[in-house]
Amino acid sequence: MVMCMEKYDVKFKKRLGQNFLKDKRVVEKIVNVANVNDTDLVIEVGPGGAIMTSELAKKSKQVLAYEIDQELEEELNSRLKDFSNVKVLFKDFLEADIKEDVSKYAYENIYFVSNVPYYITTPIVLKLIDSDIDFKKIVMMVQKEVGDRFCSSCGKKEYGSITVLLNYFYDIKREFSVSRKEFVPEPNVDSVVISFTEKKEKLKVKDFAFFEKVVRDSFQFKRKTIKNNLKKYDLGIVEKVLNSYGFDLNVRAEALNYEIFVDLANSLYFS
Repeated sequence: MVMCMEKYDVKFKKRLGQNFLKDKRVVEKIVNVANVNDTDLVIEVGPGGAIMTSELAKKSKQVLAYEIDQELEEELNSRLKDFSNVKVLFKDFLEADIKEDVSKYAYENIYFVSNVPYYITTPIVLKLIDSDIDFKKIVMMVQKEVGDRFCSSCGKKEYGSITVLLNYFYDIKREFSVSRKEFVPEPNVDSVVISFTEKKEKLKVKDFAFFEKVVRDSFQFKRKTIKNNLKKYDLGIVEKVLNSYGFDLNVRAEALNYEIFVDLANSLYFS
């Protein structure tokens, strides 16, 4: 069997969550899940050693990568010198105006494909949601525990506010697991690749910021009931909505699907 292991001559920074993939076969599987083509733009965060950036560049029209570590510039320039369709921006993705950045490109569809730094996974996901960019598909490798939370269904202990918010926008799929042994340096956790495909028909919310607040308040204290977590709202309206779905005020937030939260927020808005 031919091994496809990448070697890196870099100083890894733990504070930046730098764990680079070393098996090109894993990278190929991730890129195949995204299924990008030569008319598409791909955003990547944390290209690191460019193992996935290179594979994305072979399949897409353009790759726009964000790398916070300036010390990787020489390494990335060397590894990507044969790809004229890759642009690496050395800045913090969380502070970038990505809508402005992608406005410089012409493309058919836009994708996000990344082995994201685990310590900022949720902020990255929330930034993608807030960006108002219509991603055709989002594919990311995340820590297994985080992936379990993103992919959870109501009633499970992993189910939380981020699960509800993601389910409002996307159909979420767990694609495959990745062992910690596929990284250098080897992290303390295993990983999972998940995909987010934009829902063809989203439920309408009167005000998304208010919807988000209702969801977060509902999960503020996970062991408490909706009656306790939403006591600052009109509980008469909350009870009426819950009753229509067969629940009462003593239900906990993890038992409610995202459609119920949409109904709650819309009913409470301006009440």
